[in-house]
Amino acid sequence: MIKNAFAYVTRKSLKSLIILLVITAMATLSMVGLAIKDATNKAAAKTFGDITNSFTMEINRQVNMGTDRGGGNIRNEDINKIVKSGYVNGYIKRIGAVADLVGYEIIRTDATNQNEDAERIEKFKSTVMVTGVNDSSQDTKFVAGTFRLVEGKHLGKNDKNKALIHKDLAEKNNLKVGDKIKIRSNQYDADNEKQADETIEVEIKGLFDGHNQGGVSAAVELYENNIISDIDTAAKLYGNTEQTAVYQDATFFVKGDKNLDKVIKKVEGLDIDWQNYTLVKSTSNYPALQQSISGIYSSANKLFVGGIVFAGLVVSLLLFLWMNSRKKEVAVLLAIGRTKREIAGQFAAELAFITIPAYIISFFASGMLGKVIGNKVLQSVTGNIAKGISKESASAGLGGGAEVDGFNKTLTSLDVIINGRAVLYVVLFMTVVLAISLLISTYHILRKRPKELLIDAR
Repeated sequence: MIKNAFAYVTRKSLKSLIILLVITAMATLSMVGLAIKDATNKAAAKTFGDITNSFTMEINRQVNMGTDRGGGNIRNEDINKIVKSGYVNGYIKRIGAVADLVGYEIIRTDATNQNEDAERIEKFKSTVMVTGVNDSSQDTKFVAGTFRLVEGKHLGKNDKNKALIHKDLAEKNNLKVGDKIKIRSNQYDADNEKQADETIEVEIKGLFDGHNQGGVSAAVELYENNIISDIDTAAKLYGNTEQTAVYQDATFFVKGDKNLDKVIKKVEGLDIDWQNYTLVKSTSNYPALQQSISGIYSSANKLFVGGIVFAGLVVSLLLFLWMNSRKKEVAVLLAIGRTKREIAGQFAAELAFITIPAYIISFFASGMLGKVIGNKVLQSVTGNIAKGISKESASAGLGGGAEVDGFNKTLTSLDVIINGRAVLYVVLFMTVVLAISLLISTYHILRKRPKELLIDAR
C-alpha cells in the first residue's frame, strides 16, 4: 500500500506538485498569521506593561471646559482624597504650564514661522511648554514612547528646581546634563490668571528624544520645545504652590491583584464633584493603539483561518478531480480483492507523501516571509488609522504636539517569529481539514461497485 502510494505520487508528479504548492502556500500563511498574533500579544504587553492596572482622573469636557487655554483644572485636594482613600498604591499628577526660556533660543521651523504672525512670534518668541510631574518616568508621554530618556535620570517626587529638556534644544544652546537654565512666567499666556512674573532657575537632570509624528501649527507644539519639570517649579510659574495649583490630570496605580473596575467604582463614591471630573482606565487613553492591535489581530485571524479554509476547499476540489479520473483504477483494485479500507489507506498515504514535505517547506517559507508579511500588515493597519486620525483632526481643528501624538500612538513594530506552537496548531488544524477533504472526495467513489465505476469511467 505504501509502495503503491509512493509510486503513484511520483508518477503523477504534476498533479502532486500542484497540491503540494497549494498546501505549502496555505500552511505558510496560516503559520504567519499565528506568528503575527503572537508578536502582537508581545508588543501590546510591552506597550501596556506600565499602564494596564491604572486609571486617570481627567476633566469632564462635556460640562467642564477646563482652563482658558483648555488645560485641566483638577484640584490638588481632590487628588489627595483618592491618594488617602487606601484604594490605590501610587500616583502621578501633572501640571501644564507655558513659560519663556530665558537667554536661550527655542527650536523653530519654516512651517511654524509661516503659521504664526509677527505679533504672536514676538509674544511667544522663546516660549516652551512645561509639564510639571512628580515622577517623569510615569508621565504618559514617556509611557507611550512619545518621549524617550537618552541621558541623565528621570524626575522623582523629591526633586525641586530640576528639569528634563529635549536633546535637540540642548544641542542648539550648547547645554548638557548638570547645567542650569532659567524659565520665566509668560505674561501673555491665557492660563497665567494671576499675571505671575516668576523666574526660576532649574538644573537639567536629563535629556530626552522624540519627534512630532504630524504637522504642528505653533513652535510650542514641537517636541523639542517641551520641558518636563518638577511639580513645585511648574506651580510657581503661575504664582501657585503644589497645594493651590490646578492639575492637568492625575493617574493612580492599583496593585495587580485588585480588580480595576471595582476600585474605580469605590473611588467614584468619594466626596468629589464627579460632574466636573471623570475616571478613565489608562489603556483607554490610547484608542489608536487599541485600534491598531485589533486591526492586526483581525488581519492575522484572516490569514490563519483563510489559509486553512481555502486549503480545504481547493484541495477538496483537486482531490475530487483527481479521484474522479481514477474510477477505472479503483474498479480494478476492488475486482482483484483489495478492500475499500486498503484503497482508502493508499489514498491517505498518497496525501501524506505530499503533505509532509509541504509542512516542512512551509515552516522555512513562513520563517522567511513572516517579518515581511507582518510589516505589510502593520503598515496597512496603521496607515488606515493615520488617515482616519488626520481627517478627524482636520475636521475638529485639533493641533499637534506630544499629548495629541501620545493619544494617537499605534504599534510601530512587530517581532514575528515562527515558534513551535504555531507550527503544531497549523499542522493539527490543516491535517484535520485535509482528512475531511480526502473523505469527501473519495466517498462517492468507494461507495460504488466495480461495475458501476467502470460504466462511469467510459
